[in-house]
Amino acid sequence: MLSLPLLVVAAVAIPTGIGIQHARRAARRRRLMSTPLPEDWRLILEREVDLYRLLPDRHKPELSGHLHNFLGEKHFEGCGGLTLTEEMKIIIAAQACLLLLGREITYFPKCDAILVYPGAYIAPQTRPMGNTVVQEQSVRLGESWTRGVVVLAWDHVQEQARDAHCGHNVVLHEFAHQLDQEDGAGDGTPVLRDRAQYVAWARVMGRTFTELTQKTMHGQRDVLDAYGATNPAEFFAVSTEAFFTKPAALAQERPGLYRMLHEYYRLDPIAWSQ
Repeated sequence: MLSLPLLVVAAVAIPTGIGIQHARRAARRRRLMSTPLPEDWRLILEREVDLYRLLPDRHKPELSGHLHNFLGEKHFEGCGGLTLTEEMKIIIAAQACLLLLGREITYFPKCDAILVYPGAYIAPQTRPMGNTVVQEQSVRLGESWTRGVVVLAWDHVQEQARDAHCGHNVVLHEFAHQLDQEDGAGDGTPVLRDRAQYVAWARVMGRTFTELTQKTMHGQRDVLDAYGATNPAEFFAVSTEAFFTKPAALAQERPGLYRMLHEYYRLDPIAWSQ
């Protein structure tokens, strides 16, 4: 019979099923990170994803590895009669993976599936009205659920992917929500590096959100879309869109916000088009 100390040691030494799964997944991810981008994938990205074309070459091998891992781990499903192709998956995945470059990788752990509609779709929503809750229909281009799913409208994905400077990107928007939701709270604050970054984030993002809210209330234009004034979660998603799709304008009009996002994403999109 094992004595208690030896029993404890033995229990620690034997890997659990979950531990084995994590180890295998980590090994698979490391292997795929060194897998070259297939030529047909590269041609799709060069033709269909403007941000990939602008991306500096030094980032492309890392993006390739993320793309392999993302496509291997996420389930894609066409909805509303849409036949989802490999090309569509590659276009969506590449843009989502831009948000992972240079950072600690978790591959959006709250997201298991990406549902893709041909275009704008109808979804139910509830809103308070007095002492009651009203359920109504809402037309949407995308949404990010806290448990398992990102939903996208393909026509907008394709159009925005082809124009890096259009100012909007539904894929970046919805996967920014996924980053925000990793800690279980979609509150506009993703998982950050340390306490100092949380303090700086709260100061910069809180001030800018308040300013955008005030400008929106008075009908004044801003480099950030007015939808960002809805709540802090939408503010972070809208700010992420602006950071990648109109970085020079964002840096000029909201330099503190640009620096904060530059520190978080560890990228400098201004330099990509120079």
